[in-house]
Amino acid sequence: MLKLTPPIPCRPPWWAASGHWQTILGNYLPGKSPDHPSEPFLLPLRDGDQLAGRQYPGETDVLALVFHGLGGDDQAHYVRRTVALARKLGHHVWTVNHRGCGEGRGLAKKPYHSGSGDDLGAVFAAARERLPHLRQLAVGYSLSANALLLNLGGGLPEPAAQPDAAIAVNPPVDLGACSDTIHRGLSRLYELRFIRRCRDAIQQRIEDGLISDSYRTWPLMSLREFDDAYTTKAAGFRDADDYYTRCSARHHLSRITVPTVILMAKDDPFIPWQHAVQANPSPAVHLHLEPRGGHMGYLSRDLPGHRWLPYAVEHYAKELLPA
Repeated sequence: MLKLTPPIPCRPPWWAASGHWQTILGNYLPGKSPDHPSEPFLLPLRDGDQLAGRQYPGETDVLALVFHGLGGDDQAHYVRRTVALARKLGHHVWTVNHRGCGEGRGLAKKPYHSGSGDDLGAVFAAARERLPHLRQLAVGYSLSANALLLNLGGGLPEPAAQPDAAIAVNPPVDLGACSDTIHRGLSRLYELRFIRRCRDAIQQRIEDGLISDSYRTWPLMSLREFDDAYTTKAAGFRDADDYYTRCSARHHLSRITVPTVILMAKDDPFIPWQHAVQANPSPAVHLHLEPRGGHMGYLSRDLPGHRWLPYAVEHYAKELLPA
């Protein structure tokens, strides 16, 4: 178990003191847009769908595999910053789009969701086959963080390949509690944004001739209603409660054996941190709770560019898989 946390905590600037401002400004605050040479790749899945990603060549014996959150793709700002820090360390990088996202549009009929740990397992297995000499560090953000923990804790219907180490950032480890929390107060704004992006993804699949226009969704629905109307039907769950129960990583944190860091903020507007603590994570898991940071914001008054999250991820990457 890791005991060394980053020396600098996330002390927010005065203009981002709340979880909401951390979340919003963390998403929209301008920053450098690093550009590194990469090559696209495709990864076939057993059901006929394909995942699209990009490979960034490195020099060390570490491969960082980076997975985005709900409604994003591998060009999201937090993914690009993770690529930059991994390349600074000399690591190889794979960024992977979930089904139908980014460069993977038109390649998948089925949806991705918070329980897609088997898709992540397919990526780890492919990386072992293609780059067998590299150690694997998986970095999952938000939705992908839960899917990653589900994979690591053996919470999938079938065994799946796993990485050598993992970092899970702001995982929604209790999906039911998160769907309730995001539907209340100001967090409803995030919910509506997610709904818009998810409905756009459905429309793309319809336009690409991959699925029929048979799912009844509407702009002002809740995430729970969306999951009942689309996710569960397209992915084979009975209903939202069945999906949330089977795919919440909290039920499996105690069984993780791969060295893992879970990073969460106590002021995340829609992911309650208490469920990760109550899950009694295994000794292989280092649970890092920051008082401030919002949802993947982590703006700091002590670091250049105000970005604490890349600093923390870089710190843990070196702790988990030292050179």
